[in-house]
Amino acid sequence: MRKPGVPHQLIPLAIIFAVAIAMLIAARHIFVPPSFGDYGHYRADAVQDEVKQEIAYAGSEACLDCHDDIYNTKAASRHAGVSCEACHGPAARHVEAPDEVKPQAPRGRDYCPFCHGYNQARPTGFPQILVVQHNPGQACMTCHQPHNPTTPHTPEECSACHRSIANSKMVSHHATLECTQCHTVPTEHKNNPRAARPTKPENRSTCATCHAQDANSPQQIPRVSISEHYPRYKCWDCHYPHHPEAT
Repeated sequence: MRKPGVPHQLIPLAIIFAVAIAMLIAARHIFVPPSFGDYGHYRADAVQDEVKQEIAYAGSEACLDCHDDIYNTKAASRHAGVSCEACHGPAARHVEAPDEVKPQAPRGRDYCPFCHGYNQARPTGFPQILVVQHNPGQACMTCHQPHNPTTPHTPEECSACHRSIANSKMVSHHATLECTQCHTVPTEHKNNPRAARPTKPENRSTCATCHAQDANSPQQIPRVSISEHYPRYKCWDCHYPHHPEAT
């Protein structure tokens, strides 16, 4: 009769665990910096490493001492939240020696598109352009004052600020549909878009204007029975208005 004892499978398993623990302890002393954990879950010496870095940026407040006219103009404009050094580059050395070190001053077309070139990830309503189509060959400063970038004239098209929506609508069945057919746009919206918002459709009646069975619209437009076609839902629960393919 075999005497009970430690299962033979446990012996190699215990050896593996012992080796793993030993390796972790060794790694802790070899790879983890000595100052790790002094101030929290990071390397404390990193603070001193950063302190030793040369100061490159001065901050917008430093510009106020000499450029108060430009500073005040920008503070009242739509670029109020844009740091001076975002366009002019690090200015600490310029602040220390204004006559010897001059900051950069972008004057071509290759800088403003960093923010205003079309990018679908940017929020709708943020002014965006297609660089190859928007006044090609002209420097941005020809029409726009960077410190107070009010447009020289009111944009005629909604695409000036709603480029992503315009691009979608341009290749959809709604390409020829005027934005104002579904949205009521106050005149002030084009001059002060955040203060005067356009309206959005609130119910199915807007879509019914063209898509109801008795609508006075061209016959090739798809028709549905507004009272029977999923009456519990808004039309845009299933159809994206700016690219209304059937789902």
